[in-house]
Amino acid sequence: MAIVLFLTGLICIGLLFGLSYKTYRKIDAVDQKMASVIKPVQKKQKSMKEDIELYTAKIEKKQAANKYLQQRAQTEKAVKNNTGEHERAPEAENSQKTTKPSVFSEAGGEGFTDGSNDTSSASNNGHIVGIDPGHQSENVDMSATEPNGPGSSTMKAKASTGTRGSFSGLPEYQLNLDVSLLLKDILEQRGYQVIMTRTDNDTAISNKERAELVASQGAEICVRIHANGDDSADVSGALTMCPSQQNPYVSSLYDSSNKLSKCIVDSYCAATGFQNRGIIYTDSMTGINWSTIPVTIVEMGFMTNQSDDLKMADSSFQQTMAEGIANGIDAYFQ
Repeated sequence: MAIVLFLTGLICIGLLFGLSYKTYRKIDAVDQKMASVIKPVQKKQKSMKEDIELYTAKIEKKQAANKYLQQRAQTEKAVKNNTGEHERAPEAENSQKTTKPSVFSEAGGEGFTDGSNDTSSASNNGHIVGIDPGHQSENVDMSATEPNGPGSSTMKAKASTGTRGSFSGLPEYQLNLDVSLLLKDILEQRGYQVIMTRTDNDTAISNKERAELVASQGAEICVRIHANGDDSADVSGALTMCPSQQNPYVSSLYDSSNKLSKCIVDSYCAATGFQNRGIIYTDSMTGINWSTIPVTIVEMGFMTNQSDDLKMADSSFQQTMAEGIANGIDAYFQ
């Protein structure tokens, strides 16, 4: 009797195991079938989300560009109605001007200031400042090379067009010029004499020529105006650049250039609220290596960062940027 019960139990266990296995297989088959349906849906949802994000980014970029153009139109209208201010250079996209010759090929090699030495509106404080708005229009071919420094065998392109606002669409060369012209006005109001390397986007002038020009006109310092870019859109803030103590060409300018760089980056970030990324020391910049006076490159912000880019494209904020740089120049000469 015990054996019969034992065998009956085994049979029941076997049947239960078989039923459980068949049930498991059915459930697994249903899961696989559901997965085959859900995965394409999830993939489609992800694709739609990416498309929406891309479309939203394009709309934001277009809105920012339109805002910039509206502000520029208002600024240009105001400037034209005020003869005491300089008219801002037009956008490269709307300009089909013929490239102007190098400033060194005009007037027998004399310098170029476009009347920047006129400080009749303010008492002269005795200081002369060189301002170099970085880069120039893509319409200007500056692909020919020049030595990276005096006696250098390393050759680099004479200049480039720079970067462009990832969200505003504003070219760096235009931003640099806009802020530089504002800076010029502010400095002249404070009694400085100002030397500009360019006042439009179509003058052909190399980095070497820029350094030589401001020095030849008696400038005590050279402030090179630029904007930054990075592979990551998260990187933001402002920095300055100057020669290192080991620079093979201008190591003697380290102390004064370092002081100038620190004064400007600290004052600029205090005025704009941008993150202060400090000073970078470099020996590879042609415009620095050919300088014979204290020099700094001001990287005003990252055009690849949405916040930095849209702020820098705003005409009223550009005034704040220029004032911050001017405050740094004041601090340097104090």
